[in-house]
Amino acid sequence: MSKWWQNITKALPARRKDIIKLSETVRQLGQAVNRGNQELFLTELLKSQRYSDPQRLARFEHQVYSQNGEDGILAEIFRRIGVSTRYFVEIGVGDGLENNTVYLLSRGWAGIWMEGSSKSAAVIRRNLNRLIGSKKLTLIESFITRENVSSLLEQAGVPADIDLLSIDIDRNTFYIWEALADYKPRVVVVEYNAIMPPELDWKVQYRADQWYDGSLYFGASLKAFEILGGRLGYSLVGCDLCGVNAFFVRNDLTGNHFTAPFSAENHYEPPRYWLIRTAGHPRGFGEFSA
Repeated sequence: MSKWWQNITKALPARRKDIIKLSETVRQLGQAVNRGNQELFLTELLKSQRYSDPQRLARFEHQVYSQNGEDGILAEIFRRIGVSTRYFVEIGVGDGLENNTVYLLSRGWAGIWMEGSSKSAAVIRRNLNRLIGSKKLTLIESFITRENVSSLLEQAGVPADIDLLSIDIDRNTFYIWEALADYKPRVVVVEYNAIMPPELDWKVQYRADQWYDGSLYFGASLKAFEILGGRLGYSLVGCDLCGVNAFFVRNDLTGNHFTAPFSAENHYEPPRYWLIRTAGHPRGFGEFSA
């Protein structure tokens, strides 16, 4: 071993903290550059003719606790159609610090979370134990299938007419919404498979015992959800720019508030998964003062 390399290896333990600090600085700089590129792309994208219609929802994206801009889109939808019960059901909530309803919860809404991961459920109970104790939030820890989802909500006393239903369980999202036909929320949010072209009616085969395997074989195309929504009395009113979530409004509430036609071809956003926003402060939960 050369003397030069011996000197380097001797110095490494003493400089370990400096190396870790430098590595973290490089990571943060990389995040900042990535976030800057995202913002530049979005600014240019929103200048296009497609997004000039003020009724399109993409301009209202804003992230508080959501994975992307869903918090802002939901706020705009409810600004247009109003709220009623301020009650939500979200199926597939992760650890409770990044989903579509935790921001609403922080603003005084109440509702049900359903989560199949025991690890995530434990984090939720630790971070939101006071709200669970006060009955503002009910956590149902269960692997969700189309066979059990309705009975679980019925046992929890969920009314049929709620304000928001959000479903993101990757593989079987389509079938879970289909199984909840008796529930009539004002707004429904579902994760769609943007890999599939907008004109294609496509969905995975239903398997109650299957988890998402990390591949492109998951969920359903936007056209499949458009057709299902139409059957259940809902109109597709928009998607987020990342091509992850689709937003539906009950037909009696759409009025002239949204961009028609309410079709997959009109509202489809391609998979821009590289726009998913990860930089910023670590997530933490707290109720807001109005």
